[in-house]
Amino acid sequence: MSVAETVFEFIETESQAEEFQESLRHLVGQQGAQMPALQEAQRIYGYLPLEVLERISRALQLPLEQLYSTATFYTQFSFVTKGKYTISVCMGTACYVKGAGDILDSYATELKIKPGETTSDRKFTLESCRCIGACGLAPVLTVNEEVYGRLTKKKADKVLVTYQKNE
Repeated sequence: MSVAETVFEFIETESQAEEFQESLRHLVGQQGAQMPALQEAQRIYGYLPLEVLERISRALQLPLEQLYSTATFYTQFSFVTKGKYTISVCMGTACYVKGAGDILDSYATELKIKPGETTSDRKFTLESCRCIGACGLAPVLTVNEEVYGRLTKKKADKVLVTYQKNE
């Protein structure tokens, strides 16, 4: 199985299960509880595993299809586990013109994954995004919430090496 085909088993800690159950308990019977339930699940688990969607479906008495439809509409939700470090390379016009595509390609090659995938060790998730609103710093990427701008391929490589050595 290649890294691109790696499917991660859903792993839940006891504290996650308790926290999620408590958040669901507060939402049962409330009108419009679907979005808060999905947001809480995303916050607690970092993504929306099928097992958790099924719990929401049962607790809120909503069809699983409805939850999936809502979650696929909003980009804030993910159905795949994320790595410890989520790298987002901005592909907005200013960043793209200044070489963001080359940076994204370089990271994909180095990490041996495509945008939207996570490394098999769950350390890195690589994403491309449209615009993060830092056009004056183009090209830009983020690692989790940390912003790196005015990048060249060489500077971007140094950013990646920093996080690779972090472990």
